[in-house]
Amino acid sequence: MIRFNNVTKTFEQGSKTIHVLENLDFNLDLQGTAAVVGKSGSGKSTFLSLLAGLDRPTSGDIYLKDTKISHLGENELTKFRARNIGIVFQNFHLISNFTALENVMLPLEVLNIPDVRKKAEQALDLVGLSERMGHFPSQLSGGESQRVAIARAFVCRPTILLADEPSGSLDPETGENVMRILFDTAKELGQTMILVTHDFELAKKCDVTYEIKNHMIFQQ
Repeated sequence: MIRFNNVTKTFEQGSKTIHVLENLDFNLDLQGTAAVVGKSGSGKSTFLSLLAGLDRPTSGDIYLKDTKISHLGENELTKFRARNIGIVFQNFHLISNFTALENVMLPLEVLNIPDVRKKAEQALDLVGLSERMGHFPSQLSGGESQRVAIARAFVCRPTILLADEPSGSLDPETGENVMRILFDTAKELGQTMILVTHDFELAKKCDVTYEIKNHMIFQQ
């Protein structure tokens, strides 16, 4: 389902070339949960951005569901991502002048999926926000905003769900509730969820764990 072939990612910093990932090979064919751990700055978020098609590799190829996403044009990539990938960011990335319902409706509208409002309402109900649908992000708590982001990520029922430190900015109790929703939703929808985290205890709850270090990725 997911394949990295000899992927390298570098950044230019002044006269220096910073190597984040180097000649990375990675294969994952799993209907379940996988954790990606590593020290701060190891390349975890870069790995997830490449996987989501939000960034391009310097060299090498990335395949999702037999589609070489690293070579898709921007329009093709946007459509592929909307159909196949849900993303939960640590900092929510909700549209501030959209209500919770409108934020969740957006990916459905992009794909011209029928019954947009009904499907968005069902997604928000699943994360326990049926009474907050008309509220704007500024009127929601951090935990509520993250639950809106989760609903938005799975509303199109993508095959792959990506989560980048989704509980990192939340208090422990709220973070635990958010992670429970993510795991339960991925299981219910039969998704592959890849969770980037620095929390090794959280990683233990996943079916498999990988660690990024020295520009490479290793199964633990």
